[in-house]
Amino acid sequence: MPGIVEELFHQPWEELRSAAWAVRQQYYPPIVLCAVPGVKRYETEFYCNTLYQFASISLTGERCALQCDHCRGELLKGMLPALTPQALLALGRRLVEQGCRGVLISGGADKNGAVPLKPYLETIARLKEWGLRVLVHTGLPDRETAEGLKAVGVDGVLFDFIGDAATIRDVLHLERSPEDYAEALARLRELGIPVAPHVVVGLYFGQLRGELAALEAIRRIGADVLVLVVLRPLPHTPMADLTGVDPETVGRLVAVARLLNPTTPLALGCARPAGPAGAEMEERALWAGVNRIAYPRPTTIHRAREQGLACSFMESCCAL
Repeated sequence: MPGIVEELFHQPWEELRSAAWAVRQQYYPPIVLCAVPGVKRYETEFYCNTLYQFASISLTGERCALQCDHCRGELLKGMLPALTPQALLALGRRLVEQGCRGVLISGGADKNGAVPLKPYLETIARLKEWGLRVLVHTGLPDRETAEGLKAVGVDGVLFDFIGDAATIRDVLHLERSPEDYAEALARLRELGIPVAPHVVVGLYFGQLRGELAALEAIRRIGADVLVLVVLRPLPHTPMADLTGVDPETVGRLVAVARLLNPTTPLALGCARPAGPAGAEMEERALWAGVNRIAYPRPTTIHRAREQGLACSFMESCCAL
């Protein structure tokens, strides 16, 4: 199968796109879901979201033990901090009072690549009792953490799946392997927790390395939603000046993901470059059969309608 995946990826774009679009037409209604959670403002001619109907929370504030080269904690700065179970409980109560309907609980990873979730499991159960939908970004969870998440009834797990040993070592600074990621995904699937593995395109310093292997492993293990996100070079990181991957590469990966996972909802997540490159990525993802796009540009919505797709908006994470 790895050889077949490589062959798919290198097909002429029009052939690959056409095959992926045919699969989308076969298995899905002509609708694209536009995820616009209130983590940031979305205001266009088509839709305006409500701030904090969906919120992102960091259990570690801006701290992360790994200091991955693509992030260095920058992605944590836009999240609401809750550094103790008591702080998470108070924050959850305040969010519910403000009309919040769902949260993503995340945070920096420890030296083993896991978000420290165990002390917060009872609090997460309380948030669920209050009617919040709870997604959790786990990193690499051990069995005890996974079983705890199952017991408290989280609505889904967001799980970055890395398919390349050099990326794990050089970018994430972890002494783990792609097999560890496959085992973690299989464990979550075995427990019956809804899981949305994320594949970060260009994570190895803007180069394509391990993404196809990740897509093949996810095809084999299974997923409830498959999310592709694209490296967005961030300031104050070693990757700040990278140009990143080109839009056609992103389109090709979306098409391969669609063909490998014909009945699994496929999303283009919120992380991707700004400007014309990001716009072209959205357009190519549409052509390649994506089901969901986070924060789509108005031009993308126009393009979707030209393709015969209705656009439906949801104020939650695209993985929910």
